[in-house]
Amino acid sequence: MPLQMNRTFRSDRSCNMLKTFVEKKHTCYHQSFPDWESAIQAACEPLKKDNTITQAYVDLVIKCVKDYGPYIVIAPNIAMPHSTEGADGVNDTAISFMKVEEAVHFDPNDPEKDARLFFTLASVNHEKHLENMMALAEMLMNDEIVNALLDAKNDEDLLRIQKQYL
Repeated sequence: MPLQMNRTFRSDRSCNMLKTFVEKKHTCYHQSFPDWESAIQAACEPLKKDNTITQAYVDLVIKCVKDYGPYIVIAPNIAMPHSTEGADGVNDTAISFMKVEEAVHFDPNDPEKDARLFFTLASVNHEKHLENMMALAEMLMNDEIVNALLDAKNDEDLLRIQKQYL
């Protein structure tokens, strides 16, 4: 029987993911950006502030998108800025959240490569990284949660979404 992802199947990690973003101050909210590079820079700032990552990692993520295209846009409106596990400039394993009001365009010819929700990934611990990825995927499979995140304006909204859906 296939596994159904809904409110009744949740890992403990996904139940606390939004709360963890808020508690660790791994969140930010913006109106718009002039280009995708500026958006990635901003999406990484919460992780830079607590030294989870350094500017070297941010530069590497931007370089990877330039080299390989907008692979970080995993679904319409959702981007996961990241590079390889254990990359230069990564000091810890974590995820941050950024919400942008106006879509960031990664490919002007493909609106499906626009993003408003950014989940920046950093990893030095393979097991913890996989747990984070599974919890994030689980959360993002719920369209109601994604729509609520698209409407979020601040950390209080994230905590409300956490309480309502997770």
